[in-house]
Amino acid sequence: MSSRGVTPAGPDRVVIVFARAPAPGRVKTRLAPLLGERGAARLYARMLERTLRTATASGVGRVELYCASGVRSPYFKRIRERFGVRLQSQGRGDLGERMYRALRCHPGAVLIGSDCPALQPADLRAAARALRAGADAVLSPAEDGGYALIGLRRAARAVFDAVAWGGPKVLGQTRARLRRLGWRWKELRAVWDVDRPEDVARLRRSGLLTGARRSSAKVRKRARPSAGSPVRSDAPGRTSGSRP
Repeated sequence: MSSRGVTPAGPDRVVIVFARAPAPGRVKTRLAPLLGERGAARLYARMLERTLRTATASGVGRVELYCASGVRSPYFKRIRERFGVRLQSQGRGDLGERMYRALRCHPGAVLIGSDCPALQPADLRAAARALRAGADAVLSPAEDGGYALIGLRRAARAVFDAVAWGGPKVLGQTRARLRRLGWRWKELRAVWDVDRPEDVARLRRSGLLTGARRSSAKVRKRARPSAGSPVRSDAPGRTSGSRP
């Protein structure tokens, strides 16, 4: 594969969602001092379910849930039944390597994380339109210096190599790599994610998770969260290990 990537015959109409099973102590650990480990896991589950509703409501294409802890979790099996998504394993490697592999399998797809409830179906549709219109890449910047969404018309490892995942320079470094590749890209509106205790207050004020509590409880009732591997990020523009 050249550094410029492989150009597909046509865009793959897929929304990829990165996630992990909401096991206490394994997800959103930065929120544990405020919510407790179980509370942080419950909040993560609600955000993941909102993300899947957003992805399916966008109408962009089929939704594939890439699971950091593998696809055998009873929680993920219940999620598959409820939302009709396909389950895939993220596999090994840092966040960049895992995103690269997922997008290599689906050139033209849109990839999002599971902790940005501010993303709307219209954002995913705008991303898909940009790729169909000829953009090589599309990004939705995050206020913390990363990005909440990425889409590529063709896969290129160079987009993800040597990026300081989890820091405030992720977006800038990604722009620099796209520029070196000579790619044209479009940036959508900036959004915010939920990673710090102060983000929880903002989330409550936003009302974005209103109505999600009941559906989250149904999923948890039928499938208790299973313990996963050490903490890894599930959001684009984050790091494996340092930003839960």
